[in-house]
Amino acid sequence: MTEQLLAEFEESIDEITLVPGQDGVYEVEVDGDLIYSKKATGRHAEYEDVAGPIRAR
Repeated sequence: MTEQLLAEFEESIDEITLVPGQDGVYEVEVDGDLIYSKKATGRHAEYEDVAGPIRAR
């Protein structure tokens, strides 16, 4: 997913930071705002789950 995000948003992404979590936690934040949480949805993110909210910003 990181490669896809960089390909689509390379002009607007300053930084991507991957932080290892525990217990299968997978969350995506943009500028400190949570845009996707595996814990909340109960499933791993699809590309559009992350890219859609980024486009909307």
